[in-house]
Amino acid sequence: MAATTTAPPHTARRHHVAVIPCRWGASRFPGKPLAQLGGKPLLWHVHQRCLEAERLDGVVVATDDERIERACHELGIESMRTGQHLTGTDRVAECAAHLPADAYINVQGDEPFISPAAIDAVSEALEHLAPGTLAVNAYTVLDDVGAVLDHNVVKVVVDAEENALVFSRQPIPYPRGDRPRYRRQLGLYGFTGAALNLFRRLPQGPLERTEGVEMLRFVEHGHGVRMLPVIDDGLAVDTPEDLARAGSLLRSRPIN
Repeated sequence: MAATTTAPPHTARRHHVAVIPCRWGASRFPGKPLAQLGGKPLLWHVHQRCLEAERLDGVVVATDDERIERACHELGIESMRTGQHLTGTDRVAECAAHLPADAYINVQGDEPFISPAAIDAVSEALEHLAPGTLAVNAYTVLDDVGAVLDHNVVKVVVDAEENALVFSRQPIPYPRGDRPRYRRQLGLYGFTGAALNLFRRLPQGPLERTEGVEMLRFVEHGHGVRMLPVIDDGLAVDTPEDLARAGSLLRSRPIN
């Protein structure tokens, strides 16, 4: 589809900028970005966490939906209108083509408790990418059995250098000979502009289509994804039930 991007008001080159991809039509939770959490839309909370990070030069919501764009305008949040895309990272890639920056942090719009320190850690890691590594993806260690078995929680297996080997919604690795260490992939990725340009040109592979995990696109095509351990005990909102749990969490530890 041809891009329909509307540029944000400030287009001077930035160092690192956060882009929050938001779409209306999530199959499990339509309208999720504007779902109310503590009296504010979910995307507002994600935007606030990005504002609390210390290494960013700006935060932009990227969306193809006029309702989300209108809400951003009413909340004073910088936004960019894009075309329709298969994944959030494809949407960030279109945004990057019109938003000059040295690197882009994709902060998924369903992570209202994402740690600002984790965002900064991804930004810092982007300064030290090894040759052949195109992305940084944050992860946390999973201790909860329920989360390990939850198909909404993406798990990742890494090599000795902390590069991603495979992502899956299944509980990988299988505990046949030893007690494994399970890692939860966070919706927090960092890219250079060149990496995003490559991402949007690569075709989806069978693993990405099957699992619905966009970072598999780089892995399937032989490109490195550096996994970065961070401390983050938040909650991703994938379903209305998750939103109810997020409300309880917000009441127990106000973050705004």
